[in-house]
Amino acid sequence: MHSVCDFSQPVPLADSGLTLPLAGDKVCAGFPSPAEDFAVKRIDLTQELVTHPQATFLLRVSGESMREAGIFDGDMLVVNKALKPRHGQVVVAVVDGEFTVKYLYQRAGRVKLKAANATYPDITPKDGQTLEVWGVVTASIKRFPT
Repeated sequence: MHSVCDFSQPVPLADSGLTLPLAGDKVCAGFPSPAEDFAVKRIDLTQELVTHPQATFLLRVSGESMREAGIFDGDMLVVNKALKPRHGQVVVAVVDGEFTVKYLYQRAGRVKLKAANATYPDITPKDGQTLEVWGVVTASIKRFPT
């Protein structure tokens, strides 16, 4: 149907952090820069990605309706339920009991969910249909084939 997030029961992220070494501040995506001796420091991914640990969840995406937003099938979304959803943000919503990820459109008292793929229609709630914005997507985590 619509890029449904695949999960049975969302579980909040653990309070304990995950620290990994950070090798330098940046990596060039254009012309390579000379290798330098990196002063390796450690960063906590939870601290980097999570502002409200008790209200933050990970969800896996199923579908292609948000591909132009850089969100692809199999990506893991970081979703914060404590943030107030605003127009233009990527959100996870529940439409008639099914989860979906879309852009939130809120203008002139109208609410709809917009895909980032022209082959998917907007979701505009009809009479009797329930639409609840469940949380705001704050990050997307991708896995590349190895």
